[in-house]
Amino acid sequence: MTDTNFRPRRSCLYMPASNARALEKAKTLPADTVILDLEDAVSPDAKEDARDAACNALAEGGYGRREMVVRVNAMDTPWLADDIKAVCASKADAILVPKVRGADDIVEISDMMDGVHADSVLQLWAMIEMPIAVLNIVAIAKTAATTRLTNFVMGFNDLAKEMRAEQDRALFTPAIAQTIMAGRAFGVNILDSVYNDFKDPEGFEQECRQAKAFGFDGKTLIHPSQIEIANRAFAPDADKIEEAQAIIAAFQDPANAGKGVITVNGKMTELLHLEQANQTMAMADAIKAASQ
Repeated sequence: MTDTNFRPRRSCLYMPASNARALEKAKTLPADTVILDLEDAVSPDAKEDARDAACNALAEGGYGRREMVVRVNAMDTPWLADDIKAVCASKADAILVPKVRGADDIVEISDMMDGVHADSVLQLWAMIEMPIAVLNIVAIAKTAATTRLTNFVMGFNDLAKEMRAEQDRALFTPAIAQTIMAGRAFGVNILDSVYNDFKDPEGFEQECRQAKAFGFDGKTLIHPSQIEIANRAFAPDADKIEEAQAIIAAFQDPANAGKGVITVNGKMTELLHLEQANQTMAMADAIKAASQ
């Protein structure tokens, strides 16, 4: 599995691959990740043209340090095989597969990717948007050890549809917890679902902060206006960075050599806090590098 834990994914913006203006605009946006969409945002009669447009845009480049992902069509569609072949031959960083149901799906897609380009470091991302995927989440996450799987992307719009439920985020709390725990147990990163009302920045910011508190690495977005809020919400703030620096410095002090518990700024601090501090600084450094 590719180690991508400390690559910033605060803001992951979906852009319709069939929209040339959107593909060009993405080059100027401060999103950490751009997801070129061949699935929901593209009508059936435009699928092939959208695939070509996405691959041409990736070949042309100009996206800088942004992570480039292509969401392909689902496994039960006639477009998937050609999507996989085209994207594997492109300059994408990852393929995002929708409607994943179980571990066998991950193995099958990963094997398809290996068959096209075995030497590629192309990642496999999986959308968790089907009830059966939530029930199978541990088995799905376990495949990360032997496949290209690196990321889960929650999809609550489709999950609500499949559950015949209203769009109530509280309903998805068990699915969120299960997916995050499975992801962390087996080294898979996790991105939160989209917030549909892009004209409600206050509600979006509140959901971003909740997602960060839950343990998500970032959020998928449907509109450029959401990028700045997501970037701010999922980045370590100044106080968090200062605290992390103090913890790291304290454990590096020769006077504390070999100690498992010390006091930092009046607080009992253990080695687990040192690990968290190192993670905070790694992400802060990665965000700084990505912005240069």
